[in-house]
Amino acid sequence: MSNMSVVSGVPTVVVPDSVRFKAACPDCRERFELAAGAIRLAVGASRRTTFYSFTCPECGAAVRKPAGERIVELLTCGGVRTLRLHTSL
Repeated sequence: MSNMSVVSGVPTVVVPDSVRFKAACPDCRERFELAAGAIRLAVGASRRTTFYSFTCPECGAAVRKPAGERIVELLTCGGVRTLRLHTSL
């Protein structure tokens, strides 16, 4: 069985629901695991505008952390929804 599917000619990776990411909250200092659906990734034109975000399940704080190339790769391969930020010319 393949983990690839094709939708409208674009291959997509099928990720199991069991994929979890370790995270920590800078506000309450709790450590926990999050499902891919609980995380959002924004990829901008620079390192400063590329980040991931989530809501802390313990204290409810909105958390935003920078995402380098390796983090972007891990999150996208793990099924995290990605928003590509564009700049107008």
